[in-house]
Amino acid sequence: MLPTLRRQLASAAALPRAVSRASGNPVRSNWLRGEVQQVWDTPLMELVFKAASVHRMFHDPERIQLCTLMNIKTGGCLEDCSYCSQSSKHKGTLTKATPLVQLDPVIQAAREAKANGSTRFCMGAAWRGLEGRKRGFERILDMVREVRGMGMEVCTTLGMLTPDQARQLKNAGLSAYNHNLDTSREYYPSVITTRSYDDRLATLQAVRDAGIKVCSGGILGLGEKDEDRVGLIWEVGRLPEHPESFPVNTLVPIPGTPMENNEPVPVHTVIRTIATARIVMPKTIIRLAAGRHTFTETEQMMAFMAGANAIFTGEKMLTTPCSGWDDDKAMLSRWGLRGLRSFEDAEGNKVDEKFVQVEQGGEAVLTPEAMKTIEAQ
Repeated sequence: MLPTLRRQLASAAALPRAVSRASGNPVRSNWLRGEVQQVWDTPLMELVFKAASVHRMFHDPERIQLCTLMNIKTGGCLEDCSYCSQSSKHKGTLTKATPLVQLDPVIQAAREAKANGSTRFCMGAAWRGLEGRKRGFERILDMVREVRGMGMEVCTTLGMLTPDQARQLKNAGLSAYNHNLDTSREYYPSVITTRSYDDRLATLQAVRDAGIKVCSGGILGLGEKDEDRVGLIWEVGRLPEHPESFPVNTLVPIPGTPMENNEPVPVHTVIRTIATARIVMPKTIIRLAAGRHTFTETEQMMAFMAGANAIFTGEKMLTTPCSGWDDDKAMLSRWGLRGLRSFEDAEGNKVDEKFVQVEQGGEAVLTPEAMKTIEAQ
């Protein structure tokens, strides 16, 4: 037998059974926790190789979606999330509560994001839920309609939702709703006490029942262990339908929060998380979110190799730094990567045609007519 072929066969034989099983039947919602643990425990380079192979079965490896997140209502949240400076429970932070922004700044920010290549515009409000916020919710529905009308995917994160609220967001044109599980069910009470794990799952169910795509991931660096990272991936991987996107956040410790002194998560743990999630949820968009600015360019490329295929880019995330559009576009260009068009461009539903992106030089860009319209407004 040729030496090269012998090495290939030996490598394949060394792969854990759960990884090999995933390649034979790649889209599953019946993962056992032990199987996910077995995937996680694969030697890292083998795990990345396998995840990259699965990634190429369902995604274009040259495409990275650019997403922009805007904080539309800062601070004053009644939740006690230990990592978040927007909680009203943490009195020592510098984050000050502000009211819900008006419509015009949101439209302006979305136009700027789209002109810079972002195809998803996300809006976050620091609320536990929407109870008693009828006027604010109506304004958010207007925001959703306007951004969706520009041809962008539009996502919101507003806390817990009722089924009726989810239906209203769907009717306004919402593409996706973000509601992270954050960590494993077992470790969750060490992070948050004002909302249960089942509360979060109920919101995800309401979102899914309304026909909105689910965006749900977690945060690394909360003091959790590897088994909690496995538990998070297992929880989302056994949902009846995998999330459309899985954000991978790494904690940015903020002074004044209970987790201000947490140790940084090693980058190899981030890459292992991405690779495991890619194998468990092969069709899901895996999004590098908070904390990406702390990674080197090479580390980010390793994350893309492991299966990540979306980033947040722009001026800022909610209360943490974010890499800028120009820096990100230059970085992607150096590595031969390109922006991903909006998955909703093809729908033609409630979209102003002049804002639909086109392919030009391998990039997703606005037409000259759209740019003139934006510059004139």
